[in-house]
Amino acid sequence: MTRLIRLLLTLTGLTLCVSPVAAYDLPAVNLGFTSFLDGGPPAGPGHYLTEYVQYYTADKLRGNAPPGAQVDVTVAMTQYVYQSNQPLLLGGKWGVNVMLPLVSFDADVLPDNGTGFGDLLIGPFLQWDPIMGEKGPIFMHRIELQTIFPTGDYDHNKALNQGSNHWSFNPYWAATAFLGPKVTASWRLHYLLNGKNDDPFVGTPGAPGEIKPGQAIHYNYAVAYEVLSKQLRIGVNGYGLYQFTDSRYDGVKTDAPERVAAVGPGLVWHFSQDAHLFANAYYEYRVRNRPQGDRYNLRFVYHF
Repeated sequence: MTRLIRLLLTLTGLTLCVSPVAAYDLPAVNLGFTSFLDGGPPAGPGHYLTEYVQYYTADKLRGNAPPGAQVDVTVAMTQYVYQSNQPLLLGGKWGVNVMLPLVSFDADVLPDNGTGFGDLLIGPFLQWDPIMGEKGPIFMHRIELQTIFPTGDYDHNKALNQGSNHWSFNPYWAATAFLGPKVTASWRLHYLLNGKNDDPFVGTPGAPGEIKPGQAIHYNYAVAYEVLSKQLRIGVNGYGLYQFTDSRYDGVKTDAPERVAAVGPGLVWHFSQDAHLFANAYYEYRVRNRPQGDRYNLRFVYHF
């Protein structure tokens, strides 16, 4: 029974919510959306509007997937961030992050839900001011308590959905270290805790029932070098995901934990202190029980 559940979940259990991850039973999460200088907002307190466009293409679906299966996903996502100038706890200044994606699928084999809105993400956070040295900042960081709400488009007759049909708690710690006058290293480390989907895809064995995706950690990282002073940084960016508890269908372990790692080149162009463009490419490897492909990301940040 466990092997049968694993097989059908692998074949048909793809769902998407916040980003174009095209995962099997895990919800979509931030893999590659953020990269350079992630430890703090680029212009201090105020309002930020960010627009993302990300394209993901996978022609290998690791696990017991149909031969020749391919998935392409395009996401346009809008993010609003407010960073206050008011310390709240241990010197951290409070803020709030709100994100809403529009997701479009193009799949060869699996039935998909077309184009629609993904799940709403809301996260209160604490941002600490940069630790300063003699020649400028040394370190800056932030903690955010993200929650993914099941508001996105979902159809249990479709294997590919924009919404996950369950809530997730996805807090993170993001930081940037200034390693010299021109070199920075940034990272973001997430923990993922999922609720239950009580209306799974109709192709799941024994449906209707309920699926509870396992717990996972996922992360982004980037190292940048300043090529043009206060204007252009280039570097290497990557991400990873590790599912460390099994997903369960009606309490039965599916024994199909997901894994992925990715790396590629990237850059950030600073038009001014208030306007910034990020471009990133990622090429996946060490993939287990999920699609394997390439990811391309553009992100424009404006402070007002």
